[in-house]
Parts: sequence; structure tokens; C-alpha cells
Amino acid sequence: MNLTKAWTILKDNGFKETKKRDEILQLFASEDRYLTARDLLDVLQKEYPGMSYDTVYRNLATFVSLGILEETELDGERHFRMHCESSEHHHHFICRDCGRAKEILLCPMDLLSEALPAYQVDSHKFEIYGVCPECQ
Repeated sequence: MNLTKAWTILKDNGFKETKKRDEILQLFASEDRYLTARDLLDVLQKEYPGMSYDTVYRNLATFVSLGILEETELDGERHFRMHCESSEHHHHFICRDCGRAKEILLCPMDLLSEALPAYQVDSHKFEIYGVCPECQ
């Protein structure tokens, strides 16, 4: 997702453009990897020394609820990244070292549908974790 689309979604939902929100979104737009609240706070506290986890998490929760960010949990900690713009259904390989994600166009649900006859699946999430070639 790009910044223009993110701001359109925010404004359409009654959120004002603030410098802090813009800087958070710019951090995500500039990174093609998952970031933690700590990653954001480390950068943002340089300009906003009093910024707290509450402020960061409140914005992250808003962005996730509006579909601007997607989140996953790695080693018990929430990680976030800009929502994919891919029009194709896909899943991700996520590097545990650098946080980069690689799209996987295969879906395990294609194989599981035979194992779940008469079940109605409403949604699913499939992620693979490991180490990317650059981090090995």
C-alpha cells in the first residue's frame, strides 16, 4: 500500500493527518519488512523524546483495523508491515532475522479442501518462518 492510499483510508474514516502518523506511515512505506513497535519507537523518539508505546500501539491498532497494515506474531512479539497490494491471493515466507517477506502464490487451502468436506472455511492465514538467503 502506498502513502496516498493509506491517507485516503484514514481521512475517509475520520482521522486527521498528523505529523506522527505520517512519520509512522513513511517508516512502513520505506521498509519492505515487518517492524515492531520497538523499531518504530527507536526512530520516533529521536524527534519525539516523550513518545510512548501507547501512542505507537494506538496508531498501529488503528492502521491494522483499517487494513493499512498487516500484522503477524514472531517469537511472542507483534510485527507489522504495509498491507500487500497484490491482487492475487497469496501467503508469505517471513525471515526471522531481517523481517522481510516473500510472497508465496501457492495456497495450502487448495490441498485442505478435500480434507474438510462439509466444512465452511471463512478465512485463513498461512505464514512460513525461516531465514532468507541474504541472512544465511
